[in-house]
Amino acid sequence: MSTLTNVFAAHADATGEIYAGAANLAGYQLASGGTAGEIVFRDGGSGGTVLLTVNITTNTAVISTLLPGNGIRFTTDIYVTLPASAAVTIFCG
Repeated sequence: MSTLTNVFAAHADATGEIYAGAANLAGYQLASGGTAGEIVFRDGGSGGTVLLTVNITTNTAVISTLLPGNGIRFTTDIYVTLPASAAVTIFCG
């Protein structure tokens, strides 16, 4: 297993592009804000390829996940779709 270098974080509390550029998604921290739904990560904007979908409940606990290996490769950008009141912080390299 290799280790990502030049790791950075980005945060979003609304649907949109969270990072403009290619990156490996190494982990994320989600907060539902009390709203159930799906958090969807796409490569290539709002109509791009779905690379990860995470279901969240109305539970307000924070969910933290580290992805194995080099994570998930986004070649264009990282676009996230969030339910109302949800927020996400991503960790990339």
